[in-house]
Amino acid sequence: MVQQTTNKVKQIRARLKVTQDHQKSYADKRRRPLEFEAWEHVFLRVTPTTGVGRALKTKRLTPKFIGPYQIAERIGKVAYRITLPPVLSQIHDVFHVSQLRKYIPDPSH
Repeated sequence: MVQQTTNKVKQIRARLKVTQDHQKSYADKRRRPLEFEAWEHVFLRVTPTTGVGRALKTKRLTPKFIGPYQIAERIGKVAYRITLPPVLSQIHDVFHVSQLRKYIPDPSH
């Protein structure tokens, strides 16, 4: 009985690994790698996890992105240090690449 259970667990783990690999390959096809340089400007996503929404302290609806802010440096493979204004000085200034969006300047402004 114990041997049968052990074999079933091994089978389940093997099938789970195959399924996870398939899902990862499908997700990687749609994912585009984001990389920024230290001088570039980016928008910052406002989410409860970044703490930006609480730091803004607005009574109105908050925008999805705020900025643009300049990237100070790259920290590791997927994190960047952002130069934040004094209003946002109480939040951590390092953000994951998924929380950033590239700023494209509009010459008409």
